[in-house]
Amino acid sequence: MTRISYFFVLVLLLTGFNGCKKTETATPKLIFKFKFDPAQARFDSFGNLQTTLPATHAGQSPSFNAMSAHYIELAQGALTQVGTGAVVYHAPEVTTGGSTAIDFSQSRFAKDGEVFYEVNLKDVAPGDYEYLRVSLAYQNYDVNLFIDTIYNYLGVNVPIQAEYPCTVASFIGYNTYLTNYKVKNQSLTVNTNKKQGYWGFEMSADFYGQPYNLLTSGQAPAGATTVVNPIAATSPIPNGSCLVTGTFGSASKLKITGTETKDIVVTVSLSTNKSFEWIEASGHEDGKWEPSKGEVIVDMGVRGMIPSAQY
Repeated sequence: MTRISYFFVLVLLLTGFNGCKKTETATPKLIFKFKFDPAQARFDSFGNLQTTLPATHAGQSPSFNAMSAHYIELAQGALTQVGTGAVVYHAPEVTTGGSTAIDFSQSRFAKDGEVFYEVNLKDVAPGDYEYLRVSLAYQNYDVNLFIDTIYNYLGVNVPIQAEYPCTVASFIGYNTYLTNYKVKNQSLTVNTNKKQGYWGFEMSADFYGQPYNLLTSGQAPAGATTVVNPIAATSPIPNGSCLVTGTFGSASKLKITGTETKDIVVTVSLSTNKSFEWIEASGHEDGKWEPSKGEVIVDMGVRGMIPSAQY
């Protein structure tokens, strides 16, 4: 047999083997996406509609850059206790800072409309799920800060009264171990655990051609972060956690059969309706956030969660 003949035989053999290969089909997945909605209904911690803020408070609906969560659970009903539903995601935790804490260095992040997490449907227990629990851990968003001050420009005192955009890195998980983290363009070094309500803040502005940069951090009061749970009476969440609960609806439960051939996409719509809240300083009740007047952040919790499934 000539070399040319050997070549054609080899080609036929290879073609035959490739033709016998089975085409692999993609494994159907359960996919979670975040949606941030400033117009979504605003609720209190117990799922009661809260259209107004306390008389001494004001709020903004932030523009979200990213969100992170460290726990996702599907619950069959209002009596399903935390941890007894189908836990489909639990992010890494460490004890480097002393007590158990979320390991921020291993966190997942997602923007509006992006996939946060996905799992093979074959790994999720079949059933009808009425509720979704998501333990939110981190938020990064932009808000407006109002500056009312006197700025010395070339030896002349010039009044400044204007709003400036700034970025907030908000840690709302029960406890987070941080080495360092970037707020927007600048980073803060921590190397310790931080409880729910810790935040970092960055602002860059231009005052009459002179750059002004501010990087700082702070801590909201313990227990001040709103965590919406409409079934708190029958299925409470741990104190200090940010385990937000939302319902698919009794008539539109998430149905997992175990025989799915297509992905199921769950959109986790979060209410950001005035979710950034502060106490207004006396004499400055104008709905503008003025830290220089002593206006302190008290709440950074989302104001409700509505999950919906697309089959």
